[in-house]
Amino acid sequence: MKKIILPTDFSKNAENAINYALHLFKDEKCAFYLLNTYMPTAQYEEYPWPADLEISNPQNSMKKLAGLLESLSKKFKNPKHMFVPNSEMNTVVGGIKKIIKKEKIELVVMGTQGATGASDIVFGTNTTQVIEKIDCPVIAVPSGFKYKAPKNILFPTDYEITYSKEQLKELLHIVGHNKSQIVIIHVSSGNELTGDQQENKSILEGVFEGIDHLSHTVPGEDIRSAINDFQLKNDMNFLVMIKNKHTFMERLFLRSKIKQIGLHIRIPFMEIPCLPKN
Repeated sequence: MKKIILPTDFSKNAENAINYALHLFKDEKCAFYLLNTYMPTAQYEEYPWPADLEISNPQNSMKKLAGLLESLSKKFKNPKHMFVPNSEMNTVVGGIKKIIKKEKIELVVMGTQGATGASDIVFGTNTTQVIEKIDCPVIAVPSGFKYKAPKNILFPTDYEITYSKEQLKELLHIVGHNKSQIVIIHVSSGNELTGDQQENKSILEGVFEGIDHLSHTVPGEDIRSAINDFQLKNDMNFLVMIKNKHTFMERLFLRSKIKQIGLHIRIPFMEIPCLPKN
């Protein structure tokens, strides 16, 4: 049974992300861990999730979780899905880490903004922190995104790291269930690939062997602009990037820049962490 964490602050954005997850895995047996975290009122400025002061105690949090669980059960009526409500006084990151440690969690699916999110920014504070600090694949679903099966998946790479099937297993799982096409793009300033990059490219081709995939080299200096432009012009409906140290992803995921890359992303975004070294 697949185990997935669904953080919620009971906002429309969080509800939309939950709906996306239930559609994406509708044909699979899943345990969904509905997580609501809350902090004492005096700490809201430091930990802005949730915005609703009425959820600042365990009774109200569990009451809202029970209502959400009932609503989801009635709406989807999927016998393959079970829900496990979790309510605790914690940060979002702390709550997610606690469940990951206790359960064999494979994925986190959450909205890109919480109830406090500004309308002109796609990635909110909690989403940014989860992507930065959680060593588990995360799918962030933009506000208002209506579910589309991930048939066309955009996979940017600089070929600076060596990929493996183990690292990409959640992506490969989604691709297999949706018969997706992966579009690999390499943003190049005109320099040829080094020997190591050529080798990593060959390894990635091996990982995607038997999967419908294409490779493109996109000219440009600004990686964010190239990614945004490509996904807008080519009808992509899912974006995947790897958060490995010492690559362009490290620069993109700096807190000061993740909001910049998010400004034009209007499709679900999957972040895959690097594998721990042995």
